[in-house]
Amino acid sequence: MTPSHQTSFRIESTRGDLVESVHPVSVAVTDADGRLLAAAGDPGRLTYWRSAAKPFQAMPLVEDGAADAFGLTPEELALACASHSSERRHLDVAAGFLAKIGCTEDQLACGPHPPLGPAVAEMVLKSGLTLTPLWSNCSGKHAGMLALARHHGWETQGYERAGHPVQRRILEAVLRWSGAAPEDVALAVDGCTVVCFALPLRAMATAYARFVASEEPAAVRLRAAMMGHPDLVAGTGRFCTELMAAWPGGVVAKVGAEGVYSAALVAPGWGITLKVADGDMRVAPVALFAVLRELAARWRGGMPGAGTPLEAPALLERWAEVPIRNTRGELTGRLRPAGTLEWHMPEWRGPQGGAQAQDAPRAETMHARPSREVD
Repeated sequence: MTPSHQTSFRIESTRGDLVESVHPVSVAVTDADGRLLAAAGDPGRLTYWRSAAKPFQAMPLVEDGAADAFGLTPEELALACASHSSERRHLDVAAGFLAKIGCTEDQLACGPHPPLGPAVAEMVLKSGLTLTPLWSNCSGKHAGMLALARHHGWETQGYERAGHPVQRRILEAVLRWSGAAPEDVALAVDGCTVVCFALPLRAMATAYARFVASEEPAAVRLRAAMMGHPDLVAGTGRFCTELMAAWPGGVVAKVGAEGVYSAALVAPGWGITLKVADGDMRVAPVALFAVLRELAARWRGGMPGAGTPLEAPALLERWAEVPIRNTRGELTGRLRPAGTLEWHMPEWRGPQGGAQAQDAPRAETMHARPSREVD
């Protein structure tokens, strides 16, 4: 997309009657064939997927038979895809996961950090607890990587590093599901010490569209785990959890650091990825909710649990505009969406509304390339 075609979708931060700051957002919405259906900003922007890649980092765990070999439960698979809040349930599932695969917490390469859940973070601060790697929001992902290494008989030491067989296998999965070419993917080290991937937003969206459209057993099993246990994917009061709980069976969503969010609507099979330009994590849920509401309005067949396509459950309305308060709890402003998506396909009328997607002119398509291992 050239700059002349870019739309100005953004989140505005207000104070009083003025817009105090503006957070531009790039968005890509695709179908499972990689067709760009809607966009804002730069849908081809290259950025790190961060934790929004976790379902695909967990994919080899199921595809290669490790999940079956260790008897992993849906709860443990959900945690492998999670950025959890270190709530008691999260820690218990992570500890059970490690015990089941014959590993200990000392083998986790991730380090501890303040919990992502505000209530848990406050409890830790007041109690003076010493945090351990199990408390990392990524401990489930790391347990999954250790399980993959043990299943294949690979060395567990260094499983998090580029070049280790675990990371080569995960990169293969990322390439296959996203359709990105190896030369279009950059590697770096994530905050939890493991390899992270930079690829175009459009490729990330395509991966999520394929994730909800695929009938491959691994995809079916992982998305069922995430949608069936949204409390494990994030935590109390967090958007991933509230969104999937409010629209059961209708949406998969996963946050990433630095203002990245990926999601997919099950009914139309649309994948979404957005990036807040300045990386402000407060803004990303507001942006995703605005995008989902616009997409829901376009999908006239509606979504499970959503009422009419133009209505989101009341539980989620607090994400439409998020209040900003001062240290006394007084309202000083709001985070609110502004602008809209640019549509690259005619309005989708859904299963009850006449013209189907195949009736529309074909949009530009990103063809998947065969994946291959990268040294």
